[in-house]
Amino acid sequence: MHLLTDPMQFDFFTRALLAVVLVSVLCALVGAWVVLRGLSYIGDAMSHAVFPGIVGAFLMQGNLLVGALIAAVLTALGIGAIGRRSGLKQDSAIGIVFVGMFALGIVMLSRAPTFTTDLSNFLIGNPLGVTPADLWGALAVTVVVGGILTAIQKELLLASFDPTEARAVGLPVRRLESLLLILIGLVVVLTVQLVGTTLSVSLLITSSAAARLLARSLRKMMLLAAALGTVGGVTGLYLSYYQDTAPGATIVLVNTAIFLAALALRRRE
Repeated sequence: MHLLTDPMQFDFFTRALLAVVLVSVLCALVGAWVVLRGLSYIGDAMSHAVFPGIVGAFLMQGNLLVGALIAAVLTALGIGAIGRRSGLKQDSAIGIVFVGMFALGIVMLSRAPTFTTDLSNFLIGNPLGVTPADLWGALAVTVVVGGILTAIQKELLLASFDPTEARAVGLPVRRLESLLLILIGLVVVLTVQLVGTTLSVSLLITSSAAARLLARSLRKMMLLAAALGTVGGVTGLYLSYYQDTAPGATIVLVNTAIFLAALALRRRE
């Protein structure tokens, strides 16, 4: 029992546990839609597309999260605009905007006089550095995103799987798609702070993909994804504490193992 309680004597570890639980629930809410709509690429794209916002905020000595959020919203709107006006498929629009935004971040970074610890921590992630303010922010984002998705669930389902019928009944399909992309960007911004730009996509996709293999409905998929993400996050955090490994990367590896276990169970059915 002391193996579970000993790390809890440290406030930073307790805050990291709470953050992992909140982010797991948040990622389950959005990740289910990402997996169901085949938008797995968007998680990776968003995690890189927020880079110029982070660098811009750093250069102006502003809040990195605010900068990342602005970049995420602009990326989501840009993907929607290019997809509509060019007639290209959404994955092509995502690729164009993602590469352009990431390149812009690199150019902006080359103008930075120094590369500080704060910025590097944001890029590679540090769950053990979560502050009480971060927790309140995560809770607020979880409530907002959960409320919005609950309110538009039926409309979003119809627009996702039968856009022709959705347009026929008067639903604003394009606005719903843009709203979903913005919500995904918001979630990516939050998870980037936890595990960094290169690993945040795993928290968004892996648990939801594992739940998709085992669940038969959207509601069950979200609940299972939240449970699997929480188990993977907490387990990974404890393993990183006792094995002295990088917390973010350890969480991702545990989540990957859970997905492989779900895949093995699915094949036995």
